[in-house]
Amino acid sequence: MILKDISFPSPQENILFDEVLLALAEKGEADEILRFWESPSYFVVLGRISKPQDDLNIAEVARHQIPVVRRSSGGGTVLQGKGCLNYSLILSKDKNPQLADLKKSYQVILQQIITALKKLDVEAQYFPISDIAIAQTQKKFSGNAQKRAKHFILHHGTILYAFDLNLIERYLTIPKNVPGYRGGRSHREFVANIERDAESIKKEIAASFNVKQKADVLNGAEKDLLTEFLNSKNIAVNFSDGNGFFS
Repeated sequence: MILKDISFPSPQENILFDEVLLALAEKGEADEILRFWESPSYFVVLGRISKPQDDLNIAEVARHQIPVVRRSSGGGTVLQGKGCLNYSLILSKDKNPQLADLKKSYQVILQQIITALKKLDVEAQYFPISDIAIAQTQKKFSGNAQKRAKHFILHHGTILYAFDLNLIERYLTIPKNVPGYRGGRSHREFVANIERDAESIKKEIAASFNVKQKADVLNGAEKDLLTEFLNSKNIAVNFSDGNGFFS
């Protein structure tokens, strides 16, 4: 597996680069990859079918001009920014037959993340279908989503380690569908940072997935396809707060 620790300045680049890696793998031009990234600024990412009116405090998002984009995977709406580490996995279904089943694939991957974090003395627990929480408090610090293609899957997730948790409550509403273990808690009561440094987290996750090579620059195929996707895929989300439209 190849490690790509690559972050971009814009929300669109960060979100679309995951799709680039999946597309190249499907075309036979790339293999299994682990990517880390972290946004230098705040933005909101909607899941594939999420609705702004359901998930956003629209007036606050508009007032602070927080960009909103949509990813191609499922899952819920998340706020990105400093202190939120993202990991993305491009995994072969042929090499990993246990990934063929959706629910099983989440369990397998997230247990591997949990095992890696245990080496940092983080006691974490898996909550189906796609959450990881601190075991003692059942506070969530990682949400995950997938996009599944014919031969590969894109699995990507967040790890809160030094995030301003108050901003989640400012910009996001409580989702309509919540897991039972949430227990009616507000965002501020439900989410937490694991309070470990990003480099240590990356190191243990990379070791867990048996990374053999590191490539921190884009190759030609990645540059070309990212440019193509930026020009052809409009993932910015426009919405109205009643006084005008924002994106």
